[in-house]
Amino acid sequence: MKAIRRFTVRPVLPDPLQPLSDLARNLRWSWHTETRELFQAVDPVAGRAAEGDPVRLLGAVSAGRLAELARDEQFLQRLAEVSADLREYLEGPRWYQEQRAQGDGLPAAIAYFSPEFGVTAALPQYSGGLGILAGDHLKAASDLGVPLVGVGLLYRHGYFRQSLSRDGWQQERYPVLDPNELPLTLVREADGTPSQIALSLPGGRSLHAQIWQAQVGRVPLLMLDSDVEDNAPVEREVTDRLYGGGSEHRLLQEMLLGIGGVRAVRTFCRLTGHPAPEVFHTNEGHAGFLGLERVRELSTTGLDFDAAVEAVRAGTVFTTHTPVPAGIDRFDRELVARHFGDDGELPGVAADRILHLGMETYAGGDPGVFNMAVMGLRLAQRANGVSTLHGAVSREMFAGLWPGFDAPEVPITSVTNGVHAPTWVAPEVYRLRTESGGTPGRWDSVARIPDRQLWDLRRTLREQLVTEVRGRLRDSWRNRGAEAAELGWIDGVLDPGVLTIGFARRVPSYKRLTLMLRDRDRLRRLLLHPERPVQIVVAGKAHPADDSGKRLVQELVRFADDPRVRHRIVFLPDYGMAMAQKLYPGCDVWLNNPLRPLEACGTSGMKAALNGCLNLSVLDGWWDEWFEPDFGWAIPTADGSALDEDRRDDLEAGALYELIEDRVAPRFYDQGEEGLPGRWIEMVRRTLGTLGPKVLADRMVREYVERLYAPAAQAGRTLDAATARELAGWKARVRAAWPRVAVDHVEAVTATAAGGSAELGSTLTLRVRVTLGALDPDDVEVQAVAGRVDSADAISDAQVFPLKPAGGQDLEGRWLYDGPLALDRTGPYGYTVRVLPAHRLLATGAELGLVAQPTEATGEGGGVLMR
Repeated sequence: MKAIRRFTVRPVLPDPLQPLSDLARNLRWSWHTETRELFQAVDPVAGRAAEGDPVRLLGAVSAGRLAELARDEQFLQRLAEVSADLREYLEGPRWYQEQRAQGDGLPAAIAYFSPEFGVTAALPQYSGGLGILAGDHLKAASDLGVPLVGVGLLYRHGYFRQSLSRDGWQQERYPVLDPNELPLTLVREADGTPSQIALSLPGGRSLHAQIWQAQVGRVPLLMLDSDVEDNAPVEREVTDRLYGGGSEHRLLQEMLLGIGGVRAVRTFCRLTGHPAPEVFHTNEGHAGFLGLERVRELSTTGLDFDAAVEAVRAGTVFTTHTPVPAGIDRFDRELVARHFGDDGELPGVAADRILHLGMETYAGGDPGVFNMAVMGLRLAQRANGVSTLHGAVSREMFAGLWPGFDAPEVPITSVTNGVHAPTWVAPEVYRLRTESGGTPGRWDSVARIPDRQLWDLRRTLREQLVTEVRGRLRDSWRNRGAEAAELGWIDGVLDPGVLTIGFARRVPSYKRLTLMLRDRDRLRRLLLHPERPVQIVVAGKAHPADDSGKRLVQELVRFADDPRVRHRIVFLPDYGMAMAQKLYPGCDVWLNNPLRPLEACGTSGMKAALNGCLNLSVLDGWWDEWFEPDFGWAIPTADGSALDEDRRDDLEAGALYELIEDRVAPRFYDQGEEGLPGRWIEMVRRTLGTLGPKVLADRMVREYVERLYAPAAQAGRTLDAATARELAGWKARVRAAWPRVAVDHVEAVTATAAGGSAELGSTLTLRVRVTLGALDPDDVEVQAVAGRVDSADAISDAQVFPLKPAGGQDLEGRWLYDGPLALDRTGPYGYTVRVLPAHRLLATGAELGLVAQPTEATGEGGGVLMR
């Protein structure tokens, strides 16, 4: 018989064990070794069954065992020490508090919105890199004392669990998650009733949601759940699963995340006294509607729409994670229009004003769609990509929003992602670093670790991976219908002494899961080499609606099922955090071969590197930025060529095979008299000691604080109601007047040398006449832009030289500007002149996307040739 209702009966802990409840409810245990070991000691057998989740463990341990522990003085002493350590961690000053004490003007709080969070496998609310990055962001913020409030959704089915059919086809299942069995607490009002927020929907309907709180160290994570009795059945299912449903379902999820998320933050701050956020960080466009809710809030104070938008922009940071337009959520304009205005959210605001924020107004844009990333950029004064290369790709991709500016000047910067070391570094690696004199903030101690110890560590981690793989592979085959008697061969899968390559990620086509299969005979020779064999562990999920991705999984699985090679290559289904934490440390080489430049960052290779695993990757994402031969190998690519996709894959697969055959495997197996591969060990040492500090989430969060959060907080404080009105009015005046702004004449007063060339170190004095129409010189900045030029006279590596007013208007109403132009480099050199809007409250001169430049008929203009 099946139960008609399910609920959780919580254990009653004896008084001496009450601190266990607090420890279990704070997700710091997911990265704090001593806390995990304490819970393991509660009941080792139940702990394994609970897969390391303390909440499940405490629900499974017997009353007799709890009574026994309550009398165990040694256990109680450990419990007291771990509890005291948590209190000190939560209450003591950390890096952020030290910075604020120095008067750096840091924000009192930051709200961080993301559609998914990968904090721990015990809270399965993530699908891939975006969620794992968000989880690492919260953890690093907690470690640094950054007053972040995370905001997301609670998906009752999470993301799907993956298994395989007998013929290798991906199958999905969606287990129901009971929030009462998760490390969550329901946010309640003072009278004990659950707190709720509500959104208005068309037709007089409402979408209600309750708020669950996860505590990630010092950081509260608020998660909205629409499965409440006040909702109709359709609305109850809004938070059913991550990235599921059709367009309207996704739109409602994103409205709940953005609009409902702001309301949840306000509720949380009201109930707890937590400081109100001064900065709102939108992690990808899914949460972009948060800006509209903040506009609505400000409109209730008397600000008009345009002034409210300026105030919201000042304190908003937008991070884009996608390098391709197809990765952006776009909704039908009419669908969005139905959900706003007098019959939906933001009543009193014309739907056209809202729709314009997401309109693709640039060349090639679709006027019939509402683009969430475009809205995110228009509602944020500061934006960034997630690696240096991705920043450049993003500037190209979104350049149409700033017409007249070259891509390098598009106001999108970059903060390269990082990963949370305590989460991803194997305890054995941490222990060896500590024994060699290392501290949490120092990585140079690895230089003192003897070669033998490093090599033995790598062997130990590889042995652990082999054990893990065999167990998971056996479970997978049983799920595929195999009998135990068929699976004796699994005991010989992988070899702890063989070079091990890992490849694990989501399975969209651009990540090229099956590039390694381009020449199967060559791959078999690599796997079965008599002297230098290679073994490969592969994992990854295709989106449930992506049949092409599922075919790639099946192709890989069928190859790995071949009895000739199945002991050397395996596919592990249901890739997630728990698997990853074993996979990264146990591999010797981490493989990444996306189509360049379609990998925004690719943090899996960072996690591997923190464990001494070398990277073998296309120069994309973070690897393009930090690759050195000391840390691994770069796979040559054919991007930018006119080759078709198949030919490009053939060439890049050939380059991959060649690297493994000629450089990777020989170095691993080149073992000297003592049986140690000295050059390989030195690469491991350099990876740990030099690359390790760069890839840390601590570094990433510090950059966000210093480069984005602090300036956004300062801008937000400056833009009070009066100043916001001033800025909005000024922008409206400038936009109206700009069609009449022109550069009328440009001349170089100081003559160049004979033949139109000039000497290095000389100076040109430019004189420029501009028409400003209804604007004044205080409204603009006139600049000379100079640099090297190519055969088409395009300027690169440009420098900007401001020109100053040189008097009033002439008889024709034009303004004269002049200034020096230093000629400080040789070769073909050119300059141009432009006029930009200028205001003290603009973050950049490109902010309005307005620029006036000379025409071909404007004076000398032109360039000079230097020798």
